Amino acid sequence: MSDIEKASPDLQAFVAEVDTGGRNAKGVGGLVIALGALGWALFQLWYASPVPFALGFGIFNDTEARAIHLGMAMFLAFLAFPYGRHSPRQRIPVADWVLALVAGFAGAYLMLFYRELATRPGQPVMMDVVTACVGIVLLLETTRRAVGLPMTILGLVFLAYVFLGPYLPDVIAHKGASLHRMVSHMWLTTEGVYGVALGVSVAFIFIFVLFGALLDRAGGGNYMMQVSFALLGHMRGGPAKVAVVSSALNGLISGSSVSNVVTGGIFTIPLMKKAGYGGIKAGAIETASSINGQIMPPVMGAAAFLMVEYVGIPYVEIIKHALLPAVISYVALFYIVHLEALKLGIRPMAQAAVRTARERWIARALGVSGTFIVIGAVYWIAIGTRTLLGGAAPYVLMALLFGAYVWLVRVAARSPDLPQDIDINNPVLPPAWPTVRAGLFYLIPIGVLIWCLGVDELSPALSAFWATITMVALMLTQRPLLSFFRGHGMPGSAWAEGVSEVYKGFVDGSRNMIGIGIATATAGIVVGGITLTGLGFRMTDFVELVSQGNVILMLLFTAFVCLVLGLGVPTTANYVLMASLMAPVIVELGAQSGLVIPLIAVHLFVFYYGIMADITPPAGLATFAAAAISKEDPIKTGVQGSLYALRTVVLPFVFIFNPALLMIDVHGWWEVLLVAATATIASLTFAAATMAWFRTRCLWWEVLALLAVTFFLFRPDWAMDRIAPPYAPAPAADIYQVAESLGENDRLVLQIHGTNIEGDEVRKTVAVQLGAPGQGRERLQAAGVTIMALGDMVQIANVRFGSQARKSGFEPGWDIAAVMVPTDRPSAYWVYPPALLLLGVVWLVQGWRMRRPGASA
Repeated sequence: MSDIEKASPDLQAFVAEVDTGGRNAKGVGGLVIALGALGWALFQLWYASPVPFALGFGIFNDTEARAIHLGMAMFLAFLAFPYGRHSPRQRIPVADWVLALVAGFAGAYLMLFYRELATRPGQPVMMDVVTACVGIVLLLETTRRAVGLPMTILGLVFLAYVFLGPYLPDVIAHKGASLHRMVSHMWLTTEGVYGVALGVSVAFIFIFVLFGALLDRAGGGNYMMQVSFALLGHMRGGPAKVAVVSSALNGLISGSSVSNVVTGGIFTIPLMKKAGYGGIKAGAIETASSINGQIMPPVMGAAAFLMVEYVGIPYVEIIKHALLPAVISYVALFYIVHLEALKLGIRPMAQAAVRTARERWIARALGVSGTFIVIGAVYWIAIGTRTLLGGAAPYVLMALLFGAYVWLVRVAARSPDLPQDIDINNPVLPPAWPTVRAGLFYLIPIGVLIWCLGVDELSPALSAFWATITMVALMLTQRPLLSFFRGHGMPGSAWAEGVSEVYKGFVDGSRNMIGIGIATATAGIVVGGITLTGLGFRMTDFVELVSQGNVILMLLFTAFVCLVLGLGVPTTANYVLMASLMAPVIVELGAQSGLVIPLIAVHLFVFYYGIMADITPPAGLATFAAAAISKEDPIKTGVQGSLYALRTVVLPFVFIFNPALLMIDVHGWWEVLLVAATATIASLTFAAATMAWFRTRCLWWEVLALLAVTFFLFRPDWAMDRIAPPYAPAPAADIYQVAESLGENDRLVLQIHGTNIEGDEVRKTVAVQLGAPGQGRERLQAAGVTIMALGDMVQIANVRFGSQARKSGFEPGWDIAAVMVPTDRPSAYWVYPPALLLLGVVWLVQGWRMRRPGASA
């Protein structure tokens, strides 16, 4: 059973309207939707697999796959999403049948007539023009139905901009385009609708969403909820902490904040209300927890896969950069709900078994050490098997994996099945270890995914394919094996139930993808409008005019635009738009201000502020879902949730100026641990300052002290920059020696100057990350930069297209003014001790105040 199906009919309908389509057609209509969704899922599974290449059959190129993907998305959108609020939900009107067929044909046009179109590039015939025009109109209508009217309006605005360029103010004017050129660019090439965003949806997003839907159908979401309740339910404010942890775990596989709110909130929100949080705070905590699910790797609301294309670095690197901010954001929220429990005087609702402190610490130590031992054993067994057996290793590892799965199912069979819900009226804390072991086999597909990504370094799509195949095998066999180990044999009904759940999981995954596929296609209209008109070049001047060259004002303006767009545009489309329009502008203007901003930091910045719109009043959908459960005012819930989200709001500004938070320029495990520990403490002190509560209620000066501690732990470089500069200029002729002397993954920082496209003389600071150690010339060429030296004059001869250097602002033909060499100043980490000392003073003062006679919280 899917976790959504446990919700009330009204909540199920709300989630369906947002995510999967509000139409629940019966008869032939329902069968066509289901079979279409199943066929789409099977096609995507085939496309992600290595089987076509092994057989030499059924191989689709990127353009063909994108056309099939969009054709299926548009076909299902007209069938699954009603025209309006009063349209029938139980049947499909004739008009929608016609529109679905026409839209499916238009969407798949590039695949159906691929050979013909290849013979006339840029020269569309009347059939091409008519099909493209109809396709764009129908795409905008499916966008209105499946994504929302604001996204449709945004697409129309950019289409209008293409034609109205000559009549606009000079700052955004352009020469315009003809109808033939527009439709050719938008619909008949991969520059517009069938561009990068739709390609990422085809190649990566679908297979991960399908994996998440299958895991949810198998019971993985319920397992995470039950384990969270078993481990945390006995704590002060236990239901709120369960909400935080279960949302973090669901965020590993779910890309929808609304469904995350509903699946967990139907249990945690009533329990939080009963514990004493009140309806508004209960809804706000669940919303803040679920929103953060979109910043939690590996899925990150599908943005992680888009960043691979836009930033140009491997998927594993995206995960490495995004992990620490996501984790400390959840740790801070966990601390916030604990502080709320202290402020409200909330006591534990459910009592754990009585144990001494020594027994509790021994149990925790055994649990942690046992987990690391098991992970280490699995890793070294797998590595040893591959080393010893070579080509036969995959078959042996598959046998070992199957044996481990059967053994874990046998262990689970000794415990009763996990309950499908939590008794809200009389919550009973389940025993921790039996609850954990009752679903350990759910971790096998997740482990396969992580192994393929991190150890075997397979592509994200292929990794998700193997994880999905493992998930399907688990779903088909878990019930028969459980029945067998409990002495009931392997009845046919258990096999049939497994097949039924796989089928429903495939349909769920496809229906979840309709809105995402449509949104990425419409985002292609926006991107196509930008590339066709050259708007990206004009945005630099516009943002510079608005911000007056001030980096902080520029970032605030960008954050504001992200929030406004996010009020009506889904996270994925918001990210695509801002990544195309604003990310290059921030990097460029930062470079002109002498600030090197890593490209991944900019992309995470716009992504973080895009998802904040889901919680921000007045249109945050996740807030409305939580308010529907708590039966409270959604605006008040949104305001409270926004206060809880402040700890996430501040993080993008931190990692823009201190990229160490993204594991950039961090060397060695000790430095990783130091940065992670101090950043976590900083997030906790910031949470305490915003709550005005540390050990007890804070005085005004204690709040200021906590904010100061937060600042210096997040930005130790700022304090050290006041003492000594981080870089000193060296002659440009030394570039090869400096590049050779830098360590692996260090950044080479240069000051360059030249004439931009508008004829202005510009000076800026740029940086590129260097790879493996070697000769300076070779390291620069590997990074995408070719240097030409003529005596003391050094010039950038070439910058490889699509390279990190190109995206970081390197310009061919520009002169290198200086190479910025790291100075021998003291480490910025020396700022940590005085900051921690100030924190200790606040801790001791509050402790002294608490011990005074008559002291009260």
